[in-house]
Amino acid sequence: MEDPLPSRRLVDGATLLVDKPQGWTSFDVVNKIRISLRHSLGLKNIKVGHAGTLDPMATGLLIICTGKNTKKLSEYQGQSKEYVGTITLGATTPSYDAESEPDAYFPVEHITQEAIEAARLSFMGDLEQLPPMFSAIKVDGQPLYKKARQGIMVEVAPRPVTIYEFDIHRVEMPLVDFRVKCSKGTYIRSLAFDFGKKLESGGYLTALRRTKIGEFSVENAWKIDALVEHIANLTPETGQ
Repeated sequence: MEDPLPSRRLVDGATLLVDKPQGWTSFDVVNKIRISLRHSLGLKNIKVGHAGTLDPMATGLLIICTGKNTKKLSEYQGQSKEYVGTITLGATTPSYDAESEPDAYFPVEHITQEAIEAARLSFMGDLEQLPPMFSAIKVDGQPLYKKARQGIMVEVAPRPVTIYEFDIHRVEMPLVDFRVKCSKGTYIRSLAFDFGKKLESGGYLTALRRTKIGEFSVENAWKIDALVEHIANLTPETGQ
């Protein structure tokens, strides 16, 4: 957890590391912090934003900026990301993760440790990655996930991404635990889907935790309840 934050620093501009809980959207975290600051410090408004969305299913590091530090959000968004997670082989889902039910099933009996290692190596380096339809990428001013929920499929161009590191920690079929370090814009859900396809099977993401953004680590992050409690104990008069 970070050092205690005085109220004046939070108002003027602070960079907060927050460990996002499962089930929360990134906006939920931003909104909770904004409301807490407004209530505790008697503010009508305060700028609060995040540097890089995490899906509701995922947990882990969010960089939250307040005040003038919101100008740094794009800088933080451009940094590399590191994740740990689990891919379930043998099925696919429309969202490429466990947020939706499997829509197709595939065999896994043919998948060997050698095949998994070959697949891992094939995703190292610069890639052209197709984003999932259930994503916030906008087409004609509307996020793809809204179109997907309406049953509208839109052709999306692949995007260049870079996988710097991709390690397999455990294989207990159909589960594959991994760690990946990647560039901005990489969809780990797409990596899970493509990994399953490379193995002539299916794959979808069943667990994900972001552990690092650049040099920032989730080990130094606030739990949201602890941060909200800290903010609640601040007073605008003393600045403590």
